[in-house]
Amino acid sequence: MPRVHRPAERIQPAIGHVGSRTVGEQHGVPAERHNRVRVQVRRVQLHGAVGQGEAAGGGRGEHGGEWVCRRWHCCGRYRSRMTAPLAITMGDASGIGPEIVLRRYCEGGLGGDVVVYGDEAILRHGAQLLGLDVDWSRLPIVDLGLLTADDHRPGELDAGSGAAARAYVERATHDALAGNVAGVVTMPMNKEATQLTDPGFVGHTELIAGLCGVQKVTMMLTTELPVGSLAVTHVSTHVSLATAIKRVRRERVLDVVQLTDQVLRRFLPAPRIAVCGLNPHAGEHGLFGTEDIEHIAPAIEQAVAAGIDASGPHPADTVFFQAVHRGRYDAIVCMYHDQGHGPMKLLAFDTGVNVTLGLPIVRTSVDHGTAFDIAWTGTAFTDSVGHALDYARKLVSGA
Repeated sequence: MPRVHRPAERIQPAIGHVGSRTVGEQHGVPAERHNRVRVQVRRVQLHGAVGQGEAAGGGRGEHGGEWVCRRWHCCGRYRSRMTAPLAITMGDASGIGPEIVLRRYCEGGLGGDVVVYGDEAILRHGAQLLGLDVDWSRLPIVDLGLLTADDHRPGELDAGSGAAARAYVERATHDALAGNVAGVVTMPMNKEATQLTDPGFVGHTELIAGLCGVQKVTMMLTTELPVGSLAVTHVSTHVSLATAIKRVRRERVLDVVQLTDQVLRRFLPAPRIAVCGLNPHAGEHGLFGTEDIEHIAPAIEQAVAAGIDASGPHPADTVFFQAVHRGRYDAIVCMYHDQGHGPMKLLAFDTGVNVTLGLPIVRTSVDHGTAFDIAWTGTAFTDSVGHALDYARKLVSGA
C-alpha cells in the first residue's frame, strides 16, 4: 500500500475557479462556485505564432492576480499551422508525469511549441533528484505555485499533489477555451490522490468535459500499427461493470459511433468502424443477452442510414484480430472500459494515445498511469509524451 500524506488545508480542490477567472465563465459555460481557491500564477505570455517566438526573459510584474515571468518561444524542430502553443499539464507530482516531461525536454523531444502547466518548484527539485541539466530559460512554464520542493513526495499517495494536478488541468482547459493554447496534453493524475480532496473525481475525461460544459464525450485510444492506425472508442469508461451494462443504450452507442466517425474523417474519407457486441459472441442471436439486438444493432442501423461505414455488432473476441491482422477496420467501438483498454494496452502500451472526443478543444494524453513504484527513478519511458504531442498537433493542424 502506498503511504498517504495529508497536508494542511492550504490546498483545496479548485472547482470551476483557478486564479482570478472562473473556468468557462466567458464562454457561456456554467461554473461551480464552491471550494474556490485563489492561485497566484507565475506564467508565460501565450501570444504569438509558432515560428515567431520571442527570447526568454522579459519583465515581471503582477497583472490581474497573475505573475508574468517569461514568454514562450519557439526553439524546436516542429512547425505547424498552430497559432498558439500546446499546453502540457505535468500531472501528479508524486508520479512519473513531470519526470518524463523533464527527461523528454532534456532529450530534445518536446518541440518548441509547448508550455508546461504545473509547479516549477517540483520540476526543479525533480531535476536535482535525477541529475538533469535543464536549461530553464528555454522551458516555458505556467507556474501555479501550489507546491514547494518540500511538498514533493515521489512515489507517495499525496492529497496535495492530487489537488494540484487537478488545478493544472483546470487552468490549461480554461486557457484552451480562451484560445491561449492550441490544445491540452495531459500527464497522468492519480485518481485516489485527487479523490482525497475531491471525492467525485473519476478521471480527466469527465473533469474536462464538465469544464467545457459538454455531455456527449468519449475516450478514444489510438496507435499506429503495421496495417495503419487503429482507434478504439468506448461507450462507457470509469464505471462499474454493472453500470456499464446499463449504459449500453441505442442513443449512447449511436453518439459514440458518430463521434468516432467525425474525428477520423479529418484524416480518412470514410472510416471503417466496427462496433463490438456487449455479450459473448455478440449475444449469439439473443442466447446470451438481448442488449446486442435491442440497443447496439439499431444504433448501427441508424449510423449506416446517416452515411457512416459502421458494421456489427461484432464478437469482441475476434474483431481486434480482424482489425490488426487483416486491416479490415480503422476503428472499433467498445461497450466498456476493459473491452477496449485490454487489447490496446497489449498492442501499444508505450505508444498509445488517449484522446477525448466531443470537446470544443483538443485534448490528448499519454495512455498510462502515475506508476508510483518507479516514479522519479529515471526508468520510465518517455516516448509516450512524444506520441501524445504528435497526435495533438495532428488534430490541431488537421493533417
